[in-house]
Amino acid sequence: MARALDDAPVLHLDDIATHDELFAWTGRLRAEVIDPLLRGETAHYAPYDWRARRPTAPRALPPAPVILVEGVGAGRSALRPHLAQLLWMELPHEESWNRGRLRDGEEQREFWAAWVRAERRHFAEDPSRPFADLLVRQGEKGYVVLPGPAHTLGPDQANTHSDGPSAVC
Repeated sequence: MARALDDAPVLHLDDIATHDELFAWTGRLRAEVIDPLLRGETAHYAPYDWRARRPTAPRALPPAPVILVEGVGAGRSALRPHLAQLLWMELPHEESWNRGRLRDGEEQREFWAAWVRAERRHFAEDPSRPFADLLVRQGEKGYVVLPGPAHTLGPDQANTHSDGPSAVC
């Protein structure tokens, strides 16, 4: 996607979150990244090293016409006013968690137990999927992009009020 958008910079929320702030990083993201970019200034943030459990050297994020923000929590209510579009990766939770566990290995086993609880709590309190402009599903070859709940279903329909996979295909 970044390539298709003239090599747009990508901000990975895994660089913002920490073991101590799995989802409590909104204020820091606003102060370090969003506010400077809104002023037309270069943002600076220190990516988190998940193995060393500490921030690394600060990284610059200059203003750009498009900046992709990627990761769990990108669609939270506090960030939505700053988003041009919200894309929701349509993937069952268990599959997503298993991919993370395979990527991180035994070393991060305890982390994943805490993550699953924290992610469930986050989406129960602040769902993102109902506000998605587009749903992205992995296909046999590449991805399938569909209209999201923000444009297709009304707020009175129950399946728009959760972050689980849609029953509609």
